[in-house]
Amino acid sequence: MRKYVYPKKSLSGIITVPGDKSISHRAVMFGAIAEGITEITGFLTGNDCMSTIECFKKLGINIEINNDTVKVYGKGLSGLTKPKDTLDVGNSGTTIRLISGILAAQPFSCEITGDSSIQKRPMNRVIEPLSLMGAKMKGLNKDNFAPLRIDGTKLKAIEYVLPVASAQVKSAILLASLFADDITTIVEPIASRNHTEIMLNYFGADIKNKNGKIISSPVKQLYGKTVSVPSDISSAAFFIVAGLIVPNSHIIIKNVGINETRTGIIDSLKLMGGNIQIINKKDKIGEPTADIEVKTSNLHSITLEGAIIPRMIDEIPVFAVAALFANGTTIVKNAEELKVKESNRIATITEELRKMGAEIKETDDGMIIQGNSKLHGAEVESHNDHRIAMSLAIAALNAENETIINNAECVSISFPSFYDYIEKF
Repeated sequence: MRKYVYPKKSLSGIITVPGDKSISHRAVMFGAIAEGITEITGFLTGNDCMSTIECFKKLGINIEINNDTVKVYGKGLSGLTKPKDTLDVGNSGTTIRLISGILAAQPFSCEITGDSSIQKRPMNRVIEPLSLMGAKMKGLNKDNFAPLRIDGTKLKAIEYVLPVASAQVKSAILLASLFADDITTIVEPIASRNHTEIMLNYFGADIKNKNGKIISSPVKQLYGKTVSVPSDISSAAFFIVAGLIVPNSHIIIKNVGINETRTGIIDSLKLMGGNIQIINKKDKIGEPTADIEVKTSNLHSITLEGAIIPRMIDEIPVFAVAALFANGTTIVKNAEELKVKESNRIATITEELRKMGAEIKETDDGMIIQGNSKLHGAEVESHNDHRIAMSLAIAALNAENETIINNAECVSISFPSFYDYIEKF
């Protein structure tokens, strides 16, 4: 699909973006291995989360969907059944990595695959720690890439130091630790998003964080719960940036999850001088939410590096768009993880923004972005990466003339109605 995006003179309104993708995935997974019914409201019905649902249906779990309300009829830690065919995660890296931690302990064998993008994403970062726990799994494509073969077995506890901050790897180990023979310890070099720890404890797990050491004890069972999914800060980020860079704008985004392990995008944009207010704070099941108010701002450059990077790794492409309209030169460092997302996001966002007239340079671990840009419309490529497509659309709102985004339909992975939101402003 080719999508035409036109510049805007201003943006004004109150919006509610779809549910948090990370929390939606986890609510289905944890509900499936809990005892009883888990009811999820505000569920994100994007392609990635629907892939998680389809995988657990194949594993014998009854799941009902009614708009954005989902009921999961859990069968407990030992209730999954061998699938009749290969599990397909579509484009979802979260699904394939987290579900591996569960399947490693099941009394059956199975295979998992995904689309062409998933088959290029490294899986050894999950295979290695799970294998140390005794898991029998391997990549069937050069040992490191999907499809994965998993032969379920009994697992043992380990102490594991994560080589890079990764919530997906951490979560796979934590899920496996539920079935282990003793206490598992994970050491994080830098804190990554902690939705798994918060939600697993809500479902009845025993996970503690002691000065960067995450300690998880095995449990006999989890319990079905009610989960209210907040709006996704990763989706809200596009409209936060839009509100800052498009002239004469004033936007309020309702009920956004503001878990501190995810708010790096807000902190970084505030450091740049962004007029962003957090209002109407609430807290549900340990996941804080708030409304976010954004007004057009005069931004200035910063250097983005270190501990803030894992707290905004998915938002760096749209952060780069904001930096184009700031005074001075913005530098992004320590963001190598972007290379192994749905696309190499360092390369793809750099390549496509250049087509629009941006002065932006790719580095080994990030970008150098010249501010005060005057962008022009261009024909650009999404690289089948939802966050690249949406970042380019936000840039197009403050460019001259129309921008054409090819393969624009990939936004359905996380934000199916994204273009409708833009057109309604």
